[in-house]
Amino acid sequence: MLHLLTFLVEKLSLLSNFKLFESKWSGGERRERATQRVPLPFFRRGDLLEVPRTLFTHYGIYLGDNKVAHLIPDILPVLTNDKKLISTVITNKRLILGCMYRFATVRVDTLEDFAYGSNIMVNHMDQLIKTQAFQNEDVAKRAEKRIGAIPYSLLWNNCEHFVTHCRYGSAASQQTEKFCECLKSIIRDQRSIIVAALLGIISIVSFGMAPSTTLPTILIPFTLWMAG
Repeated sequence: MLHLLTFLVEKLSLLSNFKLFESKWSGGERRERATQRVPLPFFRRGDLLEVPRTLFTHYGIYLGDNKVAHLIPDILPVLTNDKKLISTVITNKRLILGCMYRFATVRVDTLEDFAYGSNIMVNHMDQLIKTQAFQNEDVAKRAEKRIGAIPYSLLWNNCEHFVTHCRYGSAASQQTEKFCECLKSIIRDQRSIIVAALLGIISIVSFGMAPSTTLPTILIPFTLWMAG
């Protein structure tokens, strides 16, 4: 039991401390080299901007004139056609519901709305990846062409995919790769099987024998065993 508790603490610490969706080129030891704080007047059109959020780093492309193009989930366009209402700042609740519905827009907001209370930095992915970046003006034009509704996927089509597509012509997300590596480490850890089995047994004891409790108790540990 002590080993299982240790396992749970290890994985929860991993998920909570490494900033779940923070990319390699904006976090840890590379942050000082990869990013720098820049006074607002010195942003250049086409710059790749980032702001830290609670669990992830949010990205956008600076368009000039205090405007930023960024891909962000939003449930409101699904519920209404009121453009004035939709153009208001996207709250966390709207964002989360947009993620669940898998609907997003590439929209243009002010720097202040884009930052949502956080510090804005210029991200220098150019220094850390091999792909040649487009000229800043071309980057901004590519971002402007994609303004509008777009399908959303937390892992396969997020804000980082949008900015890397605009700047390098190829969508990529280090945040996604880091998250997948974390999942792989959990799946490969044999203690995951024991934890899943114990949770299944607890659900059977609590709610009785039924397909909704018995099948997951069998299938989830078996799947983890096969995947590991």
